[in-house]
Amino acid sequence: MDVKNVEKKDNGKLTFQVEVDSAAFESAVNKAYLKTRKNIYVPGFRKGKAPRMVVEGMYGAEVFYEDAVNEIAPEAYEQGIKNADMRTVGRPSITDFNVGEDKSLTIDFIVALYPEAELGQYKGLEVYKESVEVTDEEVASELERVRKRNARIINVEREAAEGDTVNIDYDGYKDGVRFDGGKAEGQDLVLGSKHFVPGFEEQLIGAKAGDERELNITFPENYHEGLAGADVIFKVKVNEVRESQLPELDDDFAKDVSEFDTLDEYRADIKKNLLTAKQDEADKAFRNASVDKAIENMSVEVPVEMLEEQLDSMIADYRQNAAMNGMDFGQYLGMMGMNEESFRAVLRPSADKQARGDILLEAVAKAESIELTEEEVEQEYKTAAENYQVAVDEVKSAIPEELVRRDLRLRKAADLICDSAVVTDKKPEPEAEEEKTEDKPSDAE
Repeated sequence: MDVKNVEKKDNGKLTFQVEVDSAAFESAVNKAYLKTRKNIYVPGFRKGKAPRMVVEGMYGAEVFYEDAVNEIAPEAYEQGIKNADMRTVGRPSITDFNVGEDKSLTIDFIVALYPEAELGQYKGLEVYKESVEVTDEEVASELERVRKRNARIINVEREAAEGDTVNIDYDGYKDGVRFDGGKAEGQDLVLGSKHFVPGFEEQLIGAKAGDERELNITFPENYHEGLAGADVIFKVKVNEVRESQLPELDDDFAKDVSEFDTLDEYRADIKKNLLTAKQDEADKAFRNASVDKAIENMSVEVPVEMLEEQLDSMIADYRQNAAMNGMDFGQYLGMMGMNEESFRAVLRPSADKQARGDILLEAVAKAESIELTEEEVEQEYKTAAENYQVAVDEVKSAIPEELVRRDLRLRKAADLICDSAVVTDKKPEPEAEEEKTEDKPSDAE
C-alpha cells in the first residue's frame, strides 16, 4: 500500500490517500462477494449459489466495490497513519474512493488530529486547601452508626413507628390496572428512610403485623414516563413489624466491635481514622483543584470527534454498570426520564472537562519531558496484581503496556502540577449545585 498526499489542514484535520494494488483490491472484492452471496438471488441459480462472474454481469462490475472498500479500509487507514506519523482522535471518514483502469484502488481519508494545546501557567499555582479537624459530634455520630449496625432486630406486636422496619408485600394499581414495577413481596422498609415515593412510608405508621392497607399515592411530576404525576393505589400487607435494640455504649461494646478494651480507646481510634479520611479527601480536592486551574489557564480547541469519543466511553461505562446491577440500559435511562440523546447532553460538560484534562496532562508531560523507568512500569503491574489478587502475568496480558505507560505519565504530570502548587486560604466561590437524579430499584421505591 502506498500513502500519498498527506496534508495537515488548518481546521485540525488530517487528509491523505492510500493506494491499494490491484491484487489486494481483487482479494477484498472476492471477500465481499463471499460474505454477501448468500443473500443474492439470480434466476437460474439457487439463492446464494450464483457465481461472482454472473452476479457482476447482471448488476455491474462495481456491485461489490463499496463492500470491498469497507473490507480493506481499516488496514489502509492504519498504514496511512503509520506513514503520516501524527496522532489522531475519533473515527476516520472515507471522503472518496476510485478504482483505476488497472483495478487498483485509491481511498481518500480524513480524520481529526489530536489537538495542540497552548499551556498557560501550570506550576506555582495558588490553590485553596481546606484545613481539616474532627469534632466530638462527628465521633459520636460514627459511634451511633456502629451501634445501629450492631443493633438487635426483634419482632414486636405493637403498632409500627418511625424508625421501625416493616416487612411488606405490595401491589400497585393505576386506574384499577396493575402497573409494571409496582409489585414486590417480602420487602423490608425502614419507616422514615424516604426510600419509597412520598406518602408511602407515612401511611404505614401505626400498622401492625397482619394489617392490610390501601395507600393512596401521587407520583412526583418528575417521575419517569407513564407514572409521572399519576394517582395510584398500593395494596399493602404488613407481614412483620421489627424494632432495633441498640447496645449500651460502654467498654463491653468497644470490646465487641473493635480491638480495643475501653470505649475511650475506641473513640480515639475513630477520631484518628476520621481525621485520616478527611485529610485524604482534602488532599484529593487540592489535587483536582490544581489541575482544574491549570486547565483554565490552557488554550485549546477540543475536536468534536474527541468529545464524542469520550462520551462513547462514558456511555459504555454506564451500560456496563447497569448490566452489573441486572438492569437494561434503556430501563435505567427511563427511570430518569431520559433517552440516550438527552443523557449524552447531560454528560457532555463532564466529557469536555475530562478531555481537556487529558490534553493538559499530555502537554505538561511533553513540556517537562516526563519519562518512565522500567521499574516504575513493573511496579504498576505488581500493584494492580495485588489489588486484583491475580498473577502479574495475568495483568500484563489484560492491560497493554502502552496504556500503563500513558496512565503513569499523566499521573506524574498531575503530581508535578499539584506538588508545585502554593496553598492559599482564599476560598473559591461556590458553584451552583446541579440537581441529581438517583436510581430507583422499583416504581414504589
